[in-house]
Formats: sequence, structure tokens, C-alpha cells
Amino acid sequence: MASFFWSEKTTNRNALILRDFIIKTTNQILGIRTIVYGELPKTQGLIVANHRSYFDPIVIVSHIHAYPVGKKEVASWPLIGYLCKISGVIFVERECQDSRQKTCDMIKKTLNEGSSIINFPEGTTDILPTTLPFNYGSFKTATQIKAAIIPVAIDYKVKSDAFVNDDTFIPHFLKCFGKPITEIKITYFPPIYSNDAEFLLNTSKVMIDKELIRFRKDWDSEK
Repeated sequence: MASFFWSEKTTNRNALILRDFIIKTTNQILGIRTIVYGELPKTQGLIVANHRSYFDPIVIVSHIHAYPVGKKEVASWPLIGYLCKISGVIFVERECQDSRQKTCDMIKKTLNEGSSIINFPEGTTDILPTTLPFNYGSFKTATQIKAAIIPVAIDYKVKSDAFVNDDTFIPHFLKCFGKPITEIKITYFPPIYSNDAEFLLNTSKVMIDKELIRFRKDWDSEK
């Protein structure tokens, strides 16, 4: 509540502290159970993850301080939009060339200042066994400023928890988080460095795809 009285000069530190508190509390209330594989990144870079739900970046920022890139309309969503606004989300209007360029410039600036960026190179959510084709742009940006690429795989035990197709926010939110436990698996891979954007893209995609298949195989074996 205190954040409503902050001025526009509120520091990133205060916003991150508030974000962390709200997210940790929200996860407990919603019954989020996250199983983490790999080591949390110790260096800043461009975090590239597959995309299942609007909740994906919240899971990641509950573990590390990073700034997600999200579509502009998310800013108007209840709760999720507010969490995004106070935590430095970089909003992009994908259909607007100027907005995409400003987003690219902001990503470079944030990485150069020593903070990590979370990007979803599929550009949309999906529920396929593996990822959709990755967009090239974020990997090219990483090579331009010699930033690390940090691949991340994330998935939900209940397939219908994914936010896809014609889902609307509130009905999906109630369906997803109305059950006692929402189990999520996430893997943080070691940073990848290269001057070859195509190599970064392909390597990240293969790593994430293999992990998504492993997640689902492990869950299926529990049945």
C-alpha cells in the first residue's frame, strides 16, 4: 500500500524490495510450489525462457532480481499488472516499430548497467511439448553488447495452467490458482557466451526443449 504514496523518483531498490515481499506473500497465498533445478545465475545477462503463462516472469523474479519484457496490455491486468509496474517491467507494443526499437534500447541500457533482463523469445504462450520458433532479435542484441544468454525452462504440472488461445485473465486465474497447490518446475542453465546470435538461439532452444520433455516425462511417471 505504501507504494501508492511514492513519488516518481522512487528508487529501484525500494521497488524491488516491495516486489519481493508481494511476490513471496502472493506465492504462499496461491499455493505455489516451485521445484528448482540448476544454480541461480550469479552473473547478469539476458534470461531467455519458454513461455507458458503470465505467471512465468513472477516465478523467475521470485528467485532473482531481473526486469521482464512484457506486452503492453498486461499493464492493465488486475494484480499482475500492478506487480509489473512497480518492478520495472519493460512494456512493448509488439505491432509498433517505434515501441520495439525503444524496448531494444532499454534492454541494452539495463544490461549495460549490470542488471538482468527476462525475455520470452517465442513471443507468445503455448502448451506444445517443446517451444515455438524463437525470435532472433534478443539474441542479436546480446551479441552486440557481449551479454550472457541464460536459458531457463519452465512448465506447470497441470497443462491447463498454461494461458493460451482464447483464455481471459480472471477466469483463467481462478481456475489455475483456485486449487490447493500449483506445481511449477523451473531449470536455470549456466550462462552461454558467443558472438554468433544463431548459435545462441539454437543452443538455448535445444536445452530448453530437452528440459521440457524431461519435466513432462517425470510428471507422467508419477501417475
